Amino acid sequence: MPRPETAQLCFGQVRHTRLRPVRNAFAYAGYYLRLPLRSMGEAGFGCALFSRNRFNLLSFADADHGDGVQPLVAWIDELLRREGVHDADGEIWLQAMPRVLGYVFNPVSFWFCHRADGALRAVLCDVRNTFGERHFYLLDTGAAIGNGSELRARKVFHVSPFCQVQGGYRFRFSRAMRKTEQTVARIDYDDADGPLIQTSVSGAAVPITSASAARAFFGYPLMTMGVMVRIHLQALRLWIRRVPFFSKPVPPQQEVTR
Repeated sequence: MPRPETAQLCFGQVRHTRLRPVRNAFAYAGYYLRLPLRSMGEAGFGCALFSRNRFNLLSFADADHGDGVQPLVAWIDELLRREGVHDADGEIWLQAMPRVLGYVFNPVSFWFCHRADGALRAVLCDVRNTFGERHFYLLDTGAAIGNGSELRARKVFHVSPFCQVQGGYRFRFSRAMRKTEQTVARIDYDDADGPLIQTSVSGAAVPITSASAARAFFGYPLMTMGVMVRIHLQALRLWIRRVPFFSKPVPPQQEVTR
């Protein structure tokens, strides 16, 4: 029987570059979670500083993900079946931000859905905006997804008032084992005129322990609150530089698009 996977904290960097009509780029260090949902079941993290479904310095709340009601594995399995994906019966890795002192905002979370043989079968991207709305993009090629392969989705959901709802996303996800496991998620956005935004989230994984939780909490104070602050500061910067502003359209009726 294979060894159960271990919940991870990944320490790394977020990068974001806007190419036009003015160039605007930033990068900052941070961390994120990767949780093997099938292996974990209903278990917690077994450390003093990081809790599941209760308050702590760092915590993970099941209700922040899925439909907020069903167990996470049952919810993602049902969604995949409904969308015609019947062979993602291996590990489900959820990549997201933790709660910090009870607060979290996840601009995007990734559900990496594997087959029993370990191959990546589909990726569900849970995208949220600052208006409290969310949308799911299901990346499914009908077969195993190669490490670093490009996946595409048409943009249907409003995220930034400085981008129209048009064009599409290009996704690439990669994992590599060096001294520790390294993960990279890249999302590039192209509008009607071509490449516009390039983003990536990368990190090196370590097991969740009280030591790694303390490193995250004290090394990156109020990390999740900082995500929201940075979003608004960058929006202000674009507004000052007179980047065109687009009003929020009516959100899409579909919960999941492919």
